[in-house]
Amino acid sequence: MKIIKVLALVSLVLVGLGALAWSNRFAILSFIAQSRLPDVAPNRPVTWLEGPADPPPARRQPNVILILVDDMGFNDLTLNGGVAGGVVPTPNMDSLGREGVIFENGYAGNATCAPSRASLMTGRYATRFGFEFTPAPVAFQRMVGTEAEPGSIVKPRFFGDRVKDVPPMEALAVPASEIMVPELLQKQGYHTLHFGKWHLGAKPGARPEDRGFDESLGFMAGASLFLPVNDKTVVNAKQPWDPIDRFLWPNLPYMVQFNGSEMFAPKGYMTDYLTDEAVKAIRANRNRPFFMYFSPNAIHTPLQATREDYDALPQIQDHRLRVYAAMVRNLDRNVGKLLETLRREGLEKDTLIIFSSDNGGAGYIGLEDINKPLRGWKSTFFEGGIRTPFYMKWPGGMPSGQRFAAPVTHVDIFSTIAGAAGAPLPADREIDGVNLLPYVTGAKDGRPHQVLFWRSGQYKAVRDGDWKLQSNEARSKVWLHNLAVDPYEKTDLSAQEPERVKAMLALLAQQDARSVKPLWPSLLQGPVFIDHPSGRPQKAGDEYILWDN
Repeated sequence: MKIIKVLALVSLVLVGLGALAWSNRFAILSFIAQSRLPDVAPNRPVTWLEGPADPPPARRQPNVILILVDDMGFNDLTLNGGVAGGVVPTPNMDSLGREGVIFENGYAGNATCAPSRASLMTGRYATRFGFEFTPAPVAFQRMVGTEAEPGSIVKPRFFGDRVKDVPPMEALAVPASEIMVPELLQKQGYHTLHFGKWHLGAKPGARPEDRGFDESLGFMAGASLFLPVNDKTVVNAKQPWDPIDRFLWPNLPYMVQFNGSEMFAPKGYMTDYLTDEAVKAIRANRNRPFFMYFSPNAIHTPLQATREDYDALPQIQDHRLRVYAAMVRNLDRNVGKLLETLRREGLEKDTLIIFSSDNGGAGYIGLEDINKPLRGWKSTFFEGGIRTPFYMKWPGGMPSGQRFAAPVTHVDIFSTIAGAAGAPLPADREIDGVNLLPYVTGAKDGRPHQVLFWRSGQYKAVRDGDWKLQSNEARSKVWLHNLAVDPYEKTDLSAQEPERVKAMLALLAQQDARSVKPLWPSLLQGPVFIDHPSGRPQKAGDEYILWDN
């Protein structure tokens, strides 16, 4: 609650400081925020509940580890080319695909984090239950909706008249009526564990420990510091043109909570800390089936690397890229720690691991190549915004070394985990996801989906077979691409295919009719340029979308 009050104060101060230059405004805001951030206790040890002392006498259900990283670019893994031209090997994350199945057309549930995570956790399009926009403080949305990049040719909009219709920040949550993966698995006898980012609700009843997780160590908001800004072991990279970045630095604490405890400081770099604790939890649960949702905030902003990882990459000259690459290096090493723990504990064969990112790489960090060769960025429904690394490995339950070409999506993770655990799906609601295991084991042929949907307010997309249409109603603009022959979306065929456009718009209308009104209104609408990242000159004729949140 203290965080929420600080952000409310910042929102009021933003209005009062409107006439000042941005550099002066944020010097003042930084001072206010840092002086009023919540109290954070020193680090304290976490004791994980111990499972049985001995393994079960008979074969048990598989463990499930869902690794969801944050804002990973499609090109960040060496399996897809690699960050900084491939100079940062990612052997551990790559191994999940090489030794399992690579879903070549794996899609996020949305182009931004929270709705994507909501669809993953429920197996349903988030628009079915109104969790359409990413929860964010009004102060944040006012800043992003009013402050354009220097030299912008398209200005963002902030809808101040809608603020009265937005519930308090902590109430922006997935409805209690939705069933989440851990709630399903608890009924199957699983011990359930959450690490890292949540972002699906901070009020009592919406937190991870209230939504099926026996133990939860992490933070409720959409971002966190990896280390204190002035820590002697951290290297920071800031994007001065980006209002998102300017908001995060002064307003994010460096803290975690354990099962709703008071806030306390992690021990060291956030990704290292979460991994070290996850390793302890695996060991504590080695003799009973467990579900682990490992959700580090890497590689989300603020960009912060350890000095050790930064110093290991002297060949990268650009400071920002070097910090980002160092974060990728750190993340891969920590995924390797989890995999090595499974091997040492004799759990590798009987553990299903699913790996993905909540959305594509963000253009606002100003790096050109993180989604190459895909077009677009986080917040767009171009492939760079929603097509993510998507791997699955289960040595004891599926063949290795596969490439699966048909489109799949985050909504499938719910049904796939349920299938592996032997859990019946809820019968009282529409489940949009499909159990992917029969497809990768050869029990089923064909496509899991003919049609996939995405929506963020007036910006929508549909993939029907190999055709994808995006509709940006605020611009009266559509894009149509045949991904079978144009996977990088270079040629818009909307003018040549009017009947197909009409038919696919009808599919979007049908999906809208099956969706519900957003739980809270969009407060901002901003441009995201498709073919270059933020911090670059904009010119007339550059393609862009208008994104709602």
